[in-house]
Amino acid sequence: MIRSSLVTCALMLVAGLPGISSRAVAHDHLLPLGDGHLSSVPKVGYLLDCQTRFRRRGGATHSGPWIKGDEWNPAEKPAVQGNVIWTNSRITITVEGDHRVIRANNLPKHATGIFPIRPTDPAYQYDRNPNSIQPQRILLTLPANPVVSATPSCVPMGMIGFATDGVAIFNAVDAGGRDAVAHEVQDKCHGHPEHNGQYHYHGPSPCMPNEMTSGLVGYALDGFGIYGMKNPKTGKIMHDSDLDACHGITSPVMWNGKLTDIYHYVLTPEYPYTIGCFRGQVNPALLRYGHSGGGMRESRGRPSRGDPQQTLTRAAASLGIPVDRLRAALGPPPPDFERAAKQLGISAQQLRDALRSARTQADASQ
Repeated sequence: MIRSSLVTCALMLVAGLPGISSRAVAHDHLLPLGDGHLSSVPKVGYLLDCQTRFRRRGGATHSGPWIKGDEWNPAEKPAVQGNVIWTNSRITITVEGDHRVIRANNLPKHATGIFPIRPTDPAYQYDRNPNSIQPQRILLTLPANPVVSATPSCVPMGMIGFATDGVAIFNAVDAGGRDAVAHEVQDKCHGHPEHNGQYHYHGPSPCMPNEMTSGLVGYALDGFGIYGMKNPKTGKIMHDSDLDACHGITSPVMWNGKLTDIYHYVLTPEYPYTIGCFRGQVNPALLRYGHSGGGMRESRGRPSRGDPQQTLTRAAASLGIPVDRLRAALGPPPPDFERAAKQLGISAQQLRDALRSARTQADASQ
């Protein structure tokens, strides 16, 4: 449990980046390093990550001098230089029936640093990110009225949510399983591209709408909102100790234009920064795409491989079992068919055949 007295937040000017709020979080004290804070169960201050094995080398090339044992100092960390403005940034968020649909090209509405990181950039000695920012074709269909699940679920590597400024939100760790916000060198908006060119945040950004307020920042893949750092009642910065194991809380916030008492996630200055686990149900297809490090991409105007929910429903019906039981047995991607089939009391081949047939029917119905 992290005491709120460990971290105090002040305001500072961010110079030279158009489109950035004049405020950013500045820390007067060291922050606890999130390295090793991965858990197999929901736990405050930890990340329930679907991935359990990581590369020995991943993310930044070298640990910088801002890493001090099991703490780190954000004020000493450099930022990738540059001032690239993306005039073709595009994002629309609409409510269509029971769904909230996000369509975007993943280019930010704010300026970014120059990527790949140039050898002349001081950040290059610590992080040699070779990736360039590329537009993505993002299509996210989320529940417009998400419901808290009985059991929290793990978050994938890659995208776990999407900010209203058009930028993907990734989980808190890098490819090596370390605290990405602390180790990797991002630009002044705390963003950078991954291997597919998808620009993303791992934590709060001074360029995010409402980062330093209690307003909406974006949406998690389970449909619940992600909100700014401040407690709407006290105006104080919130910390892990104020939130549950998934990094959320139930309290009144503006939701769909109305003040609503609803579960939501909250940004914090410390790890895991955005989401510790999913409190709502996530479409398995979104988890799969998030796990691969990219977004849900449009294919001829629709998600590929049919509607995953429809596929699961059809497969469950053909097997004569409840869809929730099938979903629980399959678990997070990639599914272990042998284990799932054993739990369901059928053969692995029966399970594969049912899913394959259901997927074909779902594709044909689109």
